[in-house]
Amino acid sequence: MNDPVAPTLNTGDTAWLLVSTALVLLMTPALALFYGGMVRRKNVLSTIMHSMAAIPILSVKWALFGYSLAFGATHGGFIGGTEFFGLRNVAGTLHGTVPTFAFCAFQMMFAVITPALISGAFAERMKFSAYVVFVLVWSTLVYDPVAHWVWADGGWLFKMGALDFAGGTVVHLTAGISALVCAFVIGPRLKYPHERPLPHNLTMTLTGAGILWFGWFGFNAGSALASGELASLAFITTHLGAAGGALGWLAVEWKHRGKPTALGVASGLVAGLVAITPAAGYVAPWAAIVIGFVASIVCYLAVQAKYKYGYDDSLDAFGVHGVGGFTGAILTGVFAQKALNPAGSDGALFGNVHQLVVQLVACAASGIYAAVLSFVILKVIDKTIGLRVEPADEREGLDSTQHGEDAYAG
Repeated sequence: MNDPVAPTLNTGDTAWLLVSTALVLLMTPALALFYGGMVRRKNVLSTIMHSMAAIPILSVKWALFGYSLAFGATHGGFIGGTEFFGLRNVAGTLHGTVPTFAFCAFQMMFAVITPALISGAFAERMKFSAYVVFVLVWSTLVYDPVAHWVWADGGWLFKMGALDFAGGTVVHLTAGISALVCAFVIGPRLKYPHERPLPHNLTMTLTGAGILWFGWFGFNAGSALASGELASLAFITTHLGAAGGALGWLAVEWKHRGKPTALGVASGLVAGLVAITPAAGYVAPWAAIVIGFVASIVCYLAVQAKYKYGYDDSLDAFGVHGVGGFTGAILTGVFAQKALNPAGSDGALFGNVHQLVVQLVACAASGIYAAVLSFVILKVIDKTIGLRVEPADEREGLDSTQHGEDAYAG
């Protein structure tokens, strides 16, 4: 019997992963523009700071202990160990065909953007000090464990066979559900819903959406961890998912409101990107169009629901990321094809209804865990340093009261 062949370094795979890492990093400043354009001008800098500050805070945290908790040797399938604290024992090792340092850096960018997504729910009213504590604790207690469950070899959802190619549950569902909890705990903005603040700069939002679309190729195609057929599949399904999402939102909004909007197209393409994320390396291109189209319509309805039920998800973090992540994860269990990715499984459409059940379990477990932990974290912060700015500060704007700056001075 021949011994298994030890993995060897592939420079092409490494180059692609490093480029993808840079693309995913670019998504966080893009998110800053996307969110920043949708708030009032007195809060644009504070909103951008939510994304930009996440980069240094969570990068350092990831290097110190986050990577180890997410990808270290498993403890019961629920959390990693301490062997990679401070990135010890990483130098000179491989993750598949790429240096472990490259894999760690790639995953770092996911850990950075995920908590930043949540900020869309509480824009224009959370203390910056509370935000810093929240993202640091949430990333440690929610993101790291769920990433281990789904993506680490010993994770319990990984062993169950849950499919999440690039973060439908790990990133978008957990962030979106946590965003909903934030919206309820911190409460609505002053005078909401009687006054619904309008975006101050849709040009900024559309620019951010375009850069997000560009960066998402690294997010999804980079998750193949190799520059081959699988990355190519994920690349084209990512693009078509976004296109399907833009068309779906455009269609339903045009029908519902009588006019298609630029914000609608931006929201739709992001919803499509969110939904295709868990499926990108498992489904055919035609299925990607369907997933993006269907998910964007579901997300549109979810965004409308906040006005009916009175919660203030300021920038639709739950409506787009939570609902889009859930819809995409479930549709992965419908449209997945093992023939496209031997590491995956067939979905319900191809005779394997069990995969749909597994996807539901993964969504329920990740969503409930994220909701409970987010509630506890927020309550503790509120009882200690306080979550929300004073009403007078909120009326004046967080740019001046929290940061002493004016985005458009002069």
